[in-house]
Amino acid sequence: MGMHGRLTFLLLLLLLSLRAPGTFVRAAALPDLPRVVVLSEDAVPGTCVAKLTVSCSNVSGSPNVTLHGIEPGHPFNPIAISADPTAPATFQAEVTLRAGAELDARRVNQYNLILRAACPGEDEVEERLFVQVTAEQALRCDTPFATAGGDVVQVLADVAPRTPLYAVLPQPLGGLTFRLRNHDTPLTLTRRGLVLVPAGGFDPSNDTQIFRLEIEVMDRHGHNCSGAVRVEVLPSHRPRVTFPEPQWAVTVPEGTGPLEVVTRVHASGDNVHYAILAPVAPRLFTINEVTGEIRSTRRLEVGHALLLVRAYNALHPADHATATLNVTVQGTDRRAPSCVPAISVSQVPETVFPGSTLVTLRCTDSTSTEGGLHYALEGPPASHSRFRMEGPRLQVNTTLDYDSEAVAAVGFQFTATIVVSAGGEPPRSTRVPVLVMVTPVNEFTPVCPNGAIFTVPETAAFGSTVGRVAGTDRDYPPDSLEYSLEGGPSPAQPFSIDTRTGEIRVVGPLDSEQHKSYRLTVRLTDIHNDLDPAKRRSRLCEVTVHLQAVPDQVPVCTPEVQELRITARSGGRQSVTRLACQSSPNGAMLSYTITGGNEDGRFQLEGNTLFYLPNDLAEPRTFVLLVEVRGGPSAPRRSTTVALVVHVTPRSTPVPPSTTTLRTTLRKEPLVVVRTEAVWHPPAWFVAVLTVSGALLLAALGCMTRTLLCSNRDSGKLLLDKSSWDVAEQSGSEEEQGHSHASSLEQFDGRAQDPRTGRDYLFNSVTGARRWI
Repeated sequence: MGMHGRLTFLLLLLLLSLRAPGTFVRAAALPDLPRVVVLSEDAVPGTCVAKLTVSCSNVSGSPNVTLHGIEPGHPFNPIAISADPTAPATFQAEVTLRAGAELDARRVNQYNLILRAACPGEDEVEERLFVQVTAEQALRCDTPFATAGGDVVQVLADVAPRTPLYAVLPQPLGGLTFRLRNHDTPLTLTRRGLVLVPAGGFDPSNDTQIFRLEIEVMDRHGHNCSGAVRVEVLPSHRPRVTFPEPQWAVTVPEGTGPLEVVTRVHASGDNVHYAILAPVAPRLFTINEVTGEIRSTRRLEVGHALLLVRAYNALHPADHATATLNVTVQGTDRRAPSCVPAISVSQVPETVFPGSTLVTLRCTDSTSTEGGLHYALEGPPASHSRFRMEGPRLQVNTTLDYDSEAVAAVGFQFTATIVVSAGGEPPRSTRVPVLVMVTPVNEFTPVCPNGAIFTVPETAAFGSTVGRVAGTDRDYPPDSLEYSLEGGPSPAQPFSIDTRTGEIRVVGPLDSEQHKSYRLTVRLTDIHNDLDPAKRRSRLCEVTVHLQAVPDQVPVCTPEVQELRITARSGGRQSVTRLACQSSPNGAMLSYTITGGNEDGRFQLEGNTLFYLPNDLAEPRTFVLLVEVRGGPSAPRRSTTVALVVHVTPRSTPVPPSTTTLRTTLRKEPLVVVRTEAVWHPPAWFVAVLTVSGALLLAALGCMTRTLLCSNRDSGKLLLDKSSWDVAEQSGSEEEQGHSHASSLEQFDGRAQDPRTGRDYLFNSVTGARRWI
């Protein structure tokens, strides 16, 4: 900047500083102005000259900022406005150098710019921006390019054509022109200052080649600098391009399709490329210039073709070699290999060892020997992992465990396919289906359960479940066992076992007084675990059954002696009475059985109900029935006997007007009827003595009984007095002498006779006993 320019600039600053404050309108709108910026004349178009802040009082819209120059034709673009993301009412104004602008400090060293900003709804504000243009830096070339000897570059002679070797980098960059002073060199200098290898490469000479380039650099202002580059081309020690053999032959099958690989050629050397020199027509083959793969261009037919192939160095085409390729297209046999067997079905036990051979294929091919065939196994993953091919042999690869879930999931059989392929084009193959069936082997012995101890009450009914013996077996199907009880059911072992489930049941009476527990031996035998049913395994297991004692409680019937009167009707059976008996607290079912007095079969029991079966009774008759009530089939000793005296009157015999069955119940103390049967047959003299003694004893007891009955009359108990005995005796004598029917309906005298044994019984309500006379 000259002296005149500096004085003008200082005067402007002085005037701005002396300006009265009242003359500014909203001076805060452009807080960065007035301002002076410095710009080099080397600045390129688009360079940012200054960034200014524009403040508004409201945010209703963007401000309008315009740029005006005092000097005409200023080189600046219109103001670009952008919002400031950090402040809502603040904007950024950017002043940039327009396209095609060229600054020259010798012509204009300062631009005085006026910026006018107006926010929406506010007054316009005006400020000034001073742009000072400075002269550019002096152009200089870097060392050692600018030295007298110049920069040195060494390169091998086999470097690729047009490879960049050197770049001239003077300072500052931009707007430079490069010129080659000498033209006696094959090297090329580009507009960007790059030195390139000749388009044809360097001569592959054994001597070092030296080339010197003198280069001048000039900027757009006419400033320049110069230098030199010395390129030394060193001999290359790369190998020559050669083929391993000058000629060779290949054979391909007829029917080879277009673009199928016929063969591949290879030559040694650097940067080797390939080309087919002949034949030019017809063009049956093409070659990949980089890989050397030769492919057909059409479907080949039987015949011969002679190819001349060249291999050359792409960087030095003069380095090349040629070879001859004889291609023979021959006819093919499209028949697939033949294999025996054509289908393989094998049955193997699950214990077969890995490596065992299941089948060996015998395959032949018309164009190749058996050794030229390839064998592969295909099939589901389950089959592919368990078998393998070793040549023509199908072998087991892993164990075939019949007891595993994986083998069970495929139904204990595996399917696969053996693919037998023959060489040549197109490929020919034969598929042999394979089926391998795995058979079970009984490998494991059944295992007894732990702690086979059970407890059962001694009153358990017939068929009651004691417990279950849960044996196990690892063979498939799992736990397929058969159970048996050693010794079988017997009085000493009143139990049985279910052969399929292993449940132990009660099949006989139990008595905890005789046996506290039973030790049973159960045999576990596996079934269906081997292909041979005779191959079975068994194991003996000890089972303990403890008996739980239950207090003896006999059934209680109310009353225990009943006297009933019925009139026989014609037709079906008629109900006589229903026994009211209660079982022991364990709730066992009661069973009712007529044990005496029903020799003619005129009475029938269904449950606790007694029925009379009419049988054309001619005259009245009295039946004395003994009914035994049992507490359960497993405990025969827990029973009681009920006496029923039934007077049956025929329908023709006059009866009282009432048709209701008359029941006379003797209320007395709990009566126990005891039945004693002799099982010993003594001699006749012993019977006579015993009879006399018994008669005397009975007489004495009768007197004693009468005395006791008389003494207890006032206590309110119902007794059979003497008049009752007299009436009973009178009715008995009249019945025997054939007197009228009315005498047979008198009060029961307590005497009865068993029709089966002929013994006489006397029922006494006081003693609660039944005596036989």
